[in-house]
Amino acid sequence: MAEANKADKPKTRSVITVPQIRASKVRNGSEPLVMVTAYDAPSARVASEAGVDLILVGDSVGMVVLGHKTTMEVTVDEMVHHIKAVARARPKAHIVGDLPWMSFHLSPIDTVTNAAKLIRAGATSVKMEGGRKRLPMLKALIDAEIPVMCHLGLTPQSYNVMGGFKIQGREAEAANLLVGEAKAMEAGGAYSILLEGVPDVVGKMVTEAVSVPTIGIGAGSACDGQVLVYHDVIGLENRFKPRFVRSYGTAYDDQVRQIAQFTSDVRTGNFPGPDESYLAKDELKEALGLYGSGPDSQ
Repeated sequence: MAEANKADKPKTRSVITVPQIRASKVRNGSEPLVMVTAYDAPSARVASEAGVDLILVGDSVGMVVLGHKTTMEVTVDEMVHHIKAVARARPKAHIVGDLPWMSFHLSPIDTVTNAAKLIRAGATSVKMEGGRKRLPMLKALIDAEIPVMCHLGLTPQSYNVMGGFKIQGREAEAANLLVGEAKAMEAGGAYSILLEGVPDVVGKMVTEAVSVPTIGIGAGSACDGQVLVYHDVIGLENRFKPRFVRSYGTAYDDQVRQIAQFTSDVRTGNFPGPDESYLAKDELKEALGLYGSGPDSQ
């Protein structure tokens, strides 16, 4: 039992840097990277205390928190808002800010301007969806000294083009094309590659083809790290559960039960009780004409 508790205790570590992330290849002896997608200060504090390496403030906030159907409704200002919230928690984790749809599609100048807003908000690096066609934007970001994590495979901002959230790289030609895209983004200066929604063998191919780490989500176990959304990990999201999600808790059910208990206590007069009330001192009661004794307020 003591050994199990020791294993469960998070490691104390400094915030991981971009060079350290870039060098984190499992084949070279590194531990797999752990990234959690989170959007606010409380979750950032929990993720930090749990010992994750990176916190991605993702545009998935649009679907997970803001109630949108896709990520494409999210704006730069909304990303800034959530990055600031995460950064205020001062987590012991590298903060990655997600560039939302249309923030890096028009020109390199727009891309750098929008990425700078995320960095000023508290991100240490940014994530950008897409492959070779984003190379001019990638170069501009690198020239501006902004570290970039590239996102390949199932790219949610391409929802309309892909016809939904569909697994990518199922055919040999598409798989080989994805490997080429990863190599191109590495050559362009990306310090890591987030690989989403591809067959496990394709995740392995990409990971072996590049010298920067891959962080997978639905990309198999061969990647150099893994990421899941905070709400999925703790079981707070119950509307749908992708195949790649493993929940480690029942937060949604727990919170429904807890709020239902609060509701019942209020309606039955069980809340608030003496422990949740500020009790008047005897002098006040006497001054108000309310005679009787009672414990002093704290």
